[in-house]
Formats: sequence, structure tokens, C-alpha cells
Amino acid sequence: MITSEISMQLSLSKKEEIPLITQHWIRILKIKLGWIHDFDQIIIKYVMFFAIDIFIFDIFRSSSKLLETFSGHKNRVNSIDYSILDSRQLLCSGSDDNTVCLWDIENNKQIQTFNGHLSDVNCVKFSSYHYHNHCRTVICSSSEDKTIRFWDFKHNQQLQIFNEHTKSVYGIEFSSFNGGRYLCSGSADNTIRLWDIETHKSLHVFNGHKKGVACVDILPLQSNNNKNDNKSNNIGVIGGNGYTICSGSWDNTIRIWDIETTKGLIVIKGHQGTVRCVKHGSNELLNTLLSGSYDKSVCMWDIRSGEQIQVFNGHKYTVYAVEYSPFVIDNKEIGCSSNVICSGSYDNTIRFWDIRSNKNQLYVIKGNDKEDYGIICFKFVLLKKKRNNEQKTNDNCCVNNLYYGSDKGPIRVWG
Repeated sequence: MITSEISMQLSLSKKEEIPLITQHWIRILKIKLGWIHDFDQIIIKYVMFFAIDIFIFDIFRSSSKLLETFSGHKNRVNSIDYSILDSRQLLCSGSDDNTVCLWDIENNKQIQTFNGHLSDVNCVKFSSYHYHNHCRTVICSSSEDKTIRFWDFKHNQQLQIFNEHTKSVYGIEFSSFNGGRYLCSGSADNTIRLWDIETHKSLHVFNGHKKGVACVDILPLQSNNNKNDNKSNNIGVIGGNGYTICSGSWDNTIRIWDIETTKGLIVIKGHQGTVRCVKHGSNELLNTLLSGSYDKSVCMWDIRSGEQIQVFNGHKYTVYAVEYSPFVIDNKEIGCSSNVICSGSYDNTIRFWDIRSNKNQLYVIKGNDKEDYGIICFKFVLLKKKRNNEQKTNDNCCVNNLYYGSDKGPIRVWG
């Protein structure tokens, strides 16, 4: 039965093979890696070669190690981002040393530094809008100096500056609609602003938080019609109908705002300290939200009701970063496979959690006590690596590495 079913599935086209094999055998039958060695290798081969979005957590947990360190920042790294521009795999970082740095991932080198900010750089993002609409390679950064700046790193110049916030600017996020034309920002002045990158104008100010806004995210389209892509969703003033902004604040609340109507939709209460980070879910977790707080906890919320779904306790200090990881795990206790989330903290750890169980963490990555001191930000990066020097350059495999920024400046790579 097993042999015939495998043969039947392998006779399908390669495009059909991948989801059938991985979903049927891993998610439904819950076969562990190692049970049938040859079959495990087939799954790993297809997953690695075709770069589908399924990665087995046990593989990462058993084999991950410190691969590389990027040294250059002299103080805390608050934010990192990743992009592929002009066929180059790039990482950018923002730091309390007032600089924005650009790194070439393939060569593990710092290739550029921008020194225009007058104080700490709190957040950095690559701008896909500038790249696809103006053929410019641009990094956007926010700072304690109350500004948002845009840097053209190919021409080594500052493109523009937004300076309408009256206090420090923290989280920034580009829109997932209209090609990233719009930017939202959260500030210590208690407001969130929505900006038009093309016209350089502030379109709206969202008021409601009682204290400063530490983080923002733009939630994906909540419409039941999932056939609408970014380009076709042009209903509304700026094409953002159905999209919402999420913000976390020093007032201990999370608020969700309708982008088109500019109205507050829901206030989520539950954290006992500043909400330092928020991150939206996707696919089957589309209606969920993660948050990390000064109260040391990680929470998962239902954004439709504002109800808490799960709380994860284990960190010893502030949780600065949360993320839905690309991994899945077989959960014997609940009888099915489930997703893995992770969180980074000033306690110098990144912890991995099963979303359907709030028991002990699945795995812990610990930073260097003397050289890192705390983990402030991190990002999963899907990299293309050549299998070996003898094979063709287009015969690549994909690996999911974890990059994190530390309190004392080093950026570490785990994989």
C-alpha cells in the first residue's frame, strides 16, 4: 500500500508532487523524519530544491548553529530587513549608533553606511515601491530624531525626509497594497501617520493611544474574496479597502485601524506592560496577531474579537520581537501538525513555541552573554545556496537562516 501510493504520487508532475507528498505524509500521517529514511530524503530533496514554504522544525533544531557574525555597529541593533535587489541578497540594519548599514549577505560584508540621523535609528525597511516604480534601491529608516529618511544606496544619497512627527519615530511599515506606495509610522507623540511615498505627503493621523506608539504593522486583506491581489484591490481612496493598521503602545494596548475610513476598529487589552512588537499572521492564521511586551510575555490574539488565543511565558525580560516562523512541527499531544512561532528578548534568547500549546518552549537559541547581552530584533531569510562548485550555477538549494541583531551591536546568523 505504501509502495503503490508513493509510486502513484511520484508519477505526477513535479508541480503536483510537492504539495501532495509533503501535505499527505507530514501533515496527515505525521511521519517523523527517520521513520523511512529514503522517503525522508525524497521530502527533503523536494522541499530544498523547489523552495516551498514548508520547513521541518526538527531539522532546524537538530542542526542549527552559529554560522556568521556581521560586525560594524557600535551599539544596539534595533532593526534588520532583507531584500533581493539587482540580483543581490542584501540586509540592512538600524542602530543606536545613529547609523543605517547595508550588508552583502553572499559575501558577508558591510558595503555601505549612512550617517544622516542625529540620534538612534529605530527601524529600517527596504522600499519595494522605489525599486519597481523608479528603479532606485532605497532603504527607509525611522529615528529618535523625529524623522523618517529615505536613502538611495546605489547613488549614496538621502532622497527625502518626513519630519511631521513631533517626537521619536519607532516602527514603520510599507503597505502590502499598491506596490508599497504607502508607509505607516508610529511615534512617541502618541500617533500613527499614513504617508504617500509618491507625493511625500502625510495623508492621515490616527489618534487614540494614550501614550507613545512603539510598533506598527499593516494587516493583510481581511475580505473573504481572496482572489483580489494587490494590484486589483483599488476600491477606496488609496486602494487600501479591507486593509488595517495594527499598533502597539506604551499604554499597554493594541489598536486596529481601518486604513480607508481611518476609524479605530478594536482595542485589545491584556498586556501588563508596553506592547513592544506586533506581527500579523497569514494563510490559515490570517485572523491572528502576535505581540510581545515589557511584561515578558508573548500573546496570540484573534483580531476579529480581540480575544486572547494563547499566552507564552518563559522570557525573563522584555520581548522585543515576535515572528511566525516558516517551520511546522508534529504535535503528539494534540494529534496534528502545527505552526511554530518565535520571540526574541532582552534576556538574550530567541525562543520557539508551538502555537497550539502554551507549555514549555520547543527550543531556545541563546546569544553570547558578553558580546550580545540581549536580542532586540530578528528575521528569517530564505537564501539560495549553490549545492557545490561542480554543479551549474542555477542548480541551487534554499536554506532558511535566522539573522538577529543584538544589544551590543553584532548581527548573528544561525542556520
